[in-house]
Amino acid sequence: MSTPINPLNNNFAVAPQLGSEDMAAVAAAGYKSVIINRPDFEGGADQPTAETVAAAARAAGLQVVYQPVVSGGMTPADVERFAELLKTLPTPILAYCRTGTRCTVLYRAATGTN
Repeated sequence: MSTPINPLNNNFAVAPQLGSEDMAAVAAAGYKSVIINRPDFEGGADQPTAETVAAAARAAGLQVVYQPVVSGGMTPADVERFAELLKTLPTPILAYCRTGTRCTVLYRAATGTN
């Protein structure tokens, strides 16, 4: 996997856009869960869909949740849902969006960290 993973702590990391071809490497790196925060087609028709990535993630033994969050439009409900996922999904968790920034902001808002 050539996409950089940015660990925020031992149980959570963020990454830019991933594809189905990356999911085996994500599992091999030790991650147990994936959160997809990028809405489908945000980047156009060439962006891998959450459904395609989720199928590959499940095939690699990962739990996966699609929680689309609009860039620049994060809501309190988005933060609450993300906080719940952090509490309930097997760790370590890898979340991705376009660049990883949205996932980082969600994580910080959900955990109260800087």
